[in-house]
Amino acid sequence: MPNTVLPPALRRKIDRDAISIGLATGTYGVSFGAIATASGFSVWQSQTLSLLLFSGASQFAFVSVVAAGGSVAAAIATSSLLGIRNGLYSMRIAQLIRPSFWQKFWFAQLTIDESTAMANRFDENKNTASRAFLATGISVFVCWNIATLVGALLAQSITDPTVFGLDAAIGAGFLALVAPRLVDAKTKVTALAAVIIALTLTPLLPAGVPILLAATSAIIVAAWSKK
Repeated sequence: MPNTVLPPALRRKIDRDAISIGLATGTYGVSFGAIATASGFSVWQSQTLSLLLFSGASQFAFVSVVAAGGSVAAAIATSSLLGIRNGLYSMRIAQLIRPSFWQKFWFAQLTIDESTAMANRFDENKNTASRAFLATGISVFVCWNIATLVGALLAQSITDPTVFGLDAAIGAGFLALVAPRLVDAKTKVTALAAVIIALTLTPLLPAGVPILLAATSAIIVAAWSKK
């Protein structure tokens, strides 16, 4: 944590909120670890994804494409598209916190939905934004990776993962991520169009390609609507 002169009460509030977010997100990490292992990934492969990729939606996308028989290239492309938002977040974090050149390397690893949201919530000044960002990013990173390991180890003891509905959890996870963002007619129509494209092309194209095309359509619609 950077040296700050924040009031103790504010520091405690930020830390409490960060820990709460980390624990809540961690429970979702159990699902990822279990799904990844049940889909054919080893424990260490699942853990490596959480340690290095560390982006829930992108991790689920990578696993789902590979599990469906898609190529690694298609899985990387799909997860990368979903990870573009983190690059956009980094511009906001750079504006709020103004990290040094060397800090940027490890700040990038912690730039996720939750840490960015907390930095924006406590954006009174650089110190509050920095503490909120780091506390949340570290909390989620630790809880997510512990949860991934727990989920992966538990999945190894399950003979038939489909009995527990793990085969449907990837789709449910994406729905949980997307649903809160469907706040107006434009986002709802864009999401519906992407769903139709993916469902229509899934029987016709290799695994992963329909998702790429659906995501590309959403990007095109978003770019066109800003003109």
